[in-house]
Amino acid sequence: MKWLLNFFTVLFFTISCIHAKAQKVDSIYFNLYTDSLKKGTFNYINVEGVLSDGRIIPLDSSTIIFRSSVGKFSANSLWLDPDLKADRIEVTVVLRANPKLSRVITIYVKKKENTERLKTIDEIFGKKKKNQI
Repeated sequence: MKWLLNFFTVLFFTISCIHAKAQKVDSIYFNLYTDSLKKGTFNYINVEGVLSDGRIIPLDSSTIIFRSSVGKFSANSLWLDPDLKADRIEVTVVLRANPKLSRVITIYVKKKENTERLKTIDEIFGKKKKNQI
C-alpha cells in the first residue's frame, strides 16, 4: 500500500512540473528564408511562435495548419508546379490549439529561371578531371 501512495505522489509531482512548464503560444509570425518562391521545387515556409514567457519556437504542421492559394503542402514545405502561371501565392497558417490565431502572407513567385550551373566538388577544390590536361 505504501508503494502505491509513493507512486501517486511521484506521478502528481511529475504532472505538476510538466503542466507548470507548458507554455501557451501567444502569437505566430512568418520568418521566411527567401523573398520569392521557386517553381518545380519544395519551398520551406518557416513559421515561429512566441510563447507566453517570451521564448520563440519554430512551429510545424503538428502545431499549425498550412493553406495556400496554389501548390501543395508537405509538412512546412510548399510544392509549386514547374508550369505554374501565378505570380504570387497567398499562404495562411492557423494555430491548431487556437484557430482564432492565424496569419496570412503574400509571397511572390520567382520569375527568372535559375540557369547558373553550380561547381562540382572537384571544381571547388581545384582538382582536375583525368581527361583534362
